[in-house]
Amino acid sequence: MPETATSPLNVPPESKAPGAPALAVRNLSVFFGKNVAVKKVSLDIAARAVTAIIGPSGCGKSTFLRAINRMHELNPEARMEGEIKLFGDDIYSRNVEPVVVRRRVGMVFQKSNPFPTMSIVDNVTVGLRLNGVGNRKVLAERTEQSLRMAALWDEVKDRLHAPAISLSGGQQQRLCIARALAVEPEVLLMDEPASALDPLATSKIEDLIVHLKKEYTIVIVTHNMQQAARASDFTAFFYLGELVEYGPTTKIFTSPSQKRTEDYVTGRFG
Repeated sequence: MPETATSPLNVPPESKAPGAPALAVRNLSVFFGKNVAVKKVSLDIAARAVTAIIGPSGCGKSTFLRAINRMHELNPEARMEGEIKLFGDDIYSRNVEPVVVRRRVGMVFQKSNPFPTMSIVDNVTVGLRLNGVGNRKVLAERTEQSLRMAALWDEVKDRLHAPAISLSGGQQQRLCIARALAVEPEVLLMDEPASALDPLATSKIEDLIVHLKKEYTIVIVTHNMQQAARASDFTAFFYLGELVEYGPTTKIFTSPSQKRTEDYVTGRFG
């Protein structure tokens, strides 16, 4: 897969320092016009682990998540201050193109968004094709690999050329995960990936998240406290745009340091 040779993000995996965080966020603030949505947030996100971002609606969770792969640049009203480093490299450096960041940091949204006019296989390979991969054998291998990682291969292997919208809601969401995985990102962001799904489909997504952390760094935004407790290793609690508390999930849910965290996770507000 071709990549921009001058991009400082093109760091071979073997050069990453063992134990280093996948993402180091320092004094991150995000503004929309005069309104501040995220206020001076600093935290390290562990590599090959699941970090859950929790908090009530409007607290800055999704805004924070989208800052990690430079999606706010698509909004002319948005402005960012602070620093985000991906394995030590500044993703907002002037000589780093957003497309490079988005290839390294994949995104799965709340509502599944397969391309409706494309087949299942074309949905998986669209990112690869856009990046110049045309070898049919490579595309076929990556398709199977990505669908297997998304726990979808056995369900669709006999109808890969069927329309993506012929899949169920849960299958469509796993297809979107496969599409994100096909370009081999280092980090996978998930914004409420199971909120629109039934309990069975939600369980499959959660099992998939736990499985994928063996190879990927995963950051998930969720309103579901039980989901955060089940699927994540670390949890960050946001409130009114600020990071209130961050630590191992077990500690956040059983012995939080901040009263606001305790009140939220025990259901006293939110």
